[in-house]
Amino acid sequence: MTTLELQKIAVEVRKGVIVGTHSAKSGHPGGSLSAADIFTYLYFEEMNVDPANPKAEDRDRFVLSKGHVAPGLYSTLAQRGFFPVEDMETLRHVGSYLQGHPDMKHIPGVDMSSGSLGQGLSAAVGMALAGKMDGKDYRVYTLCGDGEIQEGQIWEAAMFAGHRKLDNLVVIVDNNGLQIDGDIADVCSPYPIDKKFEAFNFHVINIDGHDFEQIAAALKEARETKGQPTAIIATTVKGKGVSFMEGKASWHGTAPNDEQFAIAMEELQKAGEALCQK
Repeated sequence: MTTLELQKIAVEVRKGVIVGTHSAKSGHPGGSLSAADIFTYLYFEEMNVDPANPKAEDRDRFVLSKGHVAPGLYSTLAQRGFFPVEDMETLRHVGSYLQGHPDMKHIPGVDMSSGSLGQGLSAAVGMALAGKMDGKDYRVYTLCGDGEIQEGQIWEAAMFAGHRKLDNLVVIVDNNGLQIDGDIADVCSPYPIDKKFEAFNFHVINIDGHDFEQIAAALKEARETKGQPTAIIATTVKGKGVSFMEGKASWHGTAPNDEQFAIAMEELQKAGEALCQK
């Protein structure tokens, strides 16, 4: 796919985030929007997945370690064809399969139930180790939050992955700089993130997480790296794509009201139309 095509899909992914959280009157739009470009590239370009066969044995695996940004993952899966886009309107509703956090038993395309912060990387490491032990060539990707990596279990998993040379594992850190309590540097600074992963024997790449060319180059570099897992530190903007949400910690877990929904959807519609003019 071209960068322009990916940008158009990312706009649709962001629309789904707004539709879902507005309909639910709850959820986490900020981090879902910051990770939308990463989700888009993974599912439309990088990963070997098949919506017609979500449990294919040779598929690549994805673990959403920061499980609260499920709206971003769900919207991407819907755009990719795993389930109807219209189902985003049922997010977090009683009886809906689209729960507030990913559920591998009920949601097509979800490889791991997640939400308890810090645990997803361990699950991804286990999947990567299983692939190695079984002689499989699938790859495992996981998305962690920069606030989430304040959790100790993240670094236990990183230590193990580096020690076992799991070069089929890619850890992406959505470094939007904000968590529910504010700036990550003020709450409990994880910086320097890259140096920490390097200390655990990771190959580390720093990128702009909204630049598809940089995302593509980093993932290509990860595939070509042997004997080490890769950590991609993606600098992003929380709330990316919706002007009044960008760079605001308050949008970590706040749903847009009717007026805010209309403004956000209008902005995203205009962004999509502008891309169509290119």
